[in-house]
Amino acid sequence: MTDAAHWLSFPDAPRILHPPPGPRSQELLAEQARWETDAVGYPHYFPIAPKVAQGATIEDVDGNRFIDWVSGICVLNLGHRHPSVVRAVEEQTKAIWHALELPTEARVRFLRELEEVLPGSLRHHARIFFSITGGDAVETAVNLADHVQGKRGTIAFSGAYHGVHGGVVHLTSGRRYHATTSFPSGAVIRVPYPDPYRPVLGADHGAAGTIAYLEHLLNDPYSGVDSASSVLVEPILGEGGYVIPPDDFLPQLREFCDRHGLLLIADEVQTGLGRTGRMWAVEHAGVTPDILVIAKTIGGGIPLAVVAYRDDLVRELPRGFHLGTYRGNPLALAAGAATLRVLRESDLVERTRHRGPKLLDRFRGVADRHPAIGDVRGRGFMVGVEFVRDRPSRQPWGDRAKAMRAALLARGVLMHTCGAWDQTLRFMAPLVLEDELLERGLAAFEDAIDSLEAGPEPPRAAARAPHLSAVGEPHRPPEHAVPTPIVPPIPPPHLPEGESPSALPRR
Repeated sequence: MTDAAHWLSFPDAPRILHPPPGPRSQELLAEQARWETDAVGYPHYFPIAPKVAQGATIEDVDGNRFIDWVSGICVLNLGHRHPSVVRAVEEQTKAIWHALELPTEARVRFLRELEEVLPGSLRHHARIFFSITGGDAVETAVNLADHVQGKRGTIAFSGAYHGVHGGVVHLTSGRRYHATTSFPSGAVIRVPYPDPYRPVLGADHGAAGTIAYLEHLLNDPYSGVDSASSVLVEPILGEGGYVIPPDDFLPQLREFCDRHGLLLIADEVQTGLGRTGRMWAVEHAGVTPDILVIAKTIGGGIPLAVVAYRDDLVRELPRGFHLGTYRGNPLALAAGAATLRVLRESDLVERTRHRGPKLLDRFRGVADRHPAIGDVRGRGFMVGVEFVRDRPSRQPWGDRAKAMRAALLARGVLMHTCGAWDQTLRFMAPLVLEDELLERGLAAFEDAIDSLEAGPEPPRAAARAPHLSAVGEPHRPPEHAVPTPIVPPIPPPHLPEGESPSALPRR
């Protein structure tokens, strides 16, 4: 049982007072739908209006409390409002908020902290670019590789997600994203990612097929590939389905790059900073990239991204090679330095490494009892649960995964989908998640899948509140409907036998 002094989350979560979306959430969703573009997605997945968040929990404006297994898509490895990060940002607000590229104390403090945690030979031998988003940082890393090599051509993988703005969208593999940009594509060479569950090049027997195909692309003068400067890879596929590649993939990819004089770029935007039970996912394979891309958790929820590259790659870069007014914002750097310090000085990463196999076993135990789950895979607190219509065919079942997302929301647990067909639910909770909340979330997960397998249940129609403006005057309803999921009836919050919410430790 978690000691009272170590609880960061709301201890009585999950708590559902009003079936989501509750009346006040509906009002705010209506306001958002009236004013914002209908291109926003998350209100359709999680139709709630958050009010306050703490640790691994979120409370909405209706008083419902949710266990957060989303973490802002791996942004909050330390959870919401970690005390150390809060203190660091509060102190920085008393000093300076914006400083361009000038060497503030916050900037130098961050650089010192980052230097101590970089993987392998990058540690104490790296130069740094600051950026704002993961996508912008990936684009910068590729531009750097092309500049260093004096040629263009990036080998990227199917299932990859590296951002969706500007030119970087072409490095992401999803066709739906390509249709949203008017920027021309760069020289992208697409290769199947080695997925042991859905093998294309024999990935179920290791990485040999993938490497052989890469060799063909570069060695065969009729392969259609003119040149390449780098290989861009996620150590574990994120949006592509939380796919764990064969153990020999990254080491062989490193050797392939060395043979052909290519630069290896590791996108650790989602996998980095303790998520997999190591500070960096590449450390599981003992591999050091030439260029490392970092974002999400590094800013603790404040936009910040970093590109770290070997200090011997290039003697000098043109001034202004990468520009951006908000790069290296002092508030974000203060949050980042505090985040790095907590991860480096605490046992949180090591604890995640030990909790990961137990978590996998628990999900696999559920899979053993439910044939709709075709595969469970993961490392640390990065776990994918893939739904299929039947196990022999492995036909993806995206509708079931999305129904599970809605059923979990009704039970007070936030969990999101990924994969080409949205067929995989991904566990990406904050690393600070208390054991008690993990158990309650797992119980809700099994209860949700039980209810779906029992057959269709009549949907509940949520009552709609009047649409009020910010000053309380009625206006016409929005043209776009307020998202309202169809969910099964909500059971009472799960608590261990003999335990009541009032008996749990409180902050």
